[in-house]
Amino acid sequence: MHSSELEWLNQAQKGDDLAFSRLVEAYQRPVYNLCYRMLGNAGDAEDAAQETFIRAYKAIHRYDISRKFSTWLLSIASNYCIDQHRRRKLPTFSYDEFESPIIEDKGIGMEARMMQDERQAQVSVLLENLSPKDKAAVVMRYWYDYSYDEIAAALSLSVSAVKSRLHRARKELAVEWIETQSEGMVIERKNYERSTV
Repeated sequence: MHSSELEWLNQAQKGDDLAFSRLVEAYQRPVYNLCYRMLGNAGDAEDAAQETFIRAYKAIHRYDISRKFSTWLLSIASNYCIDQHRRRKLPTFSYDEFESPIIEDKGIGMEARMMQDERQAQVSVLLENLSPKDKAAVVMRYWYDYSYDEIAAALSLSVSAVKSRLHRARKELAVEWIETQSEGMVIERKNYERSTV
């Protein structure tokens, strides 16, 4: 945590709204991206990100400065998204837009961007098959590079439970990815054969 962030946290805990808004600006992208990866829908992700910051604002006086702020904030976001999954119990993935709503580097070429968007769509569909806590653990570990301890704290699990969930989720995702890729190759071959006839 850099010194200006620590200063903003101290000021926000004393009721300084401007300091809290600086924290929002610093963390809006990672919070939105986490919510999008967990909920699969840009509108729901925006709502979840906003709710995350509202909850953080209300609880900022209880934040323990010895704890990593990003872990605390993203745990609020992931727990909110898990609650949304429990309430809906419906498929949530929506990929209507050509451009990925995840905020990322726009400096790559169009073809590479299209491939990236297609892969993100495939991964998001696969993630939907995981339980909300497994999905949260996967996103925190592989998108945000959280340690097992940080994930355990954020999801109220033991470290061994986190490792077990991640292992099981990786196996599930690998099997589904292979099946998806195999199906895609069969469809491509059939389309090719039809076009050459």
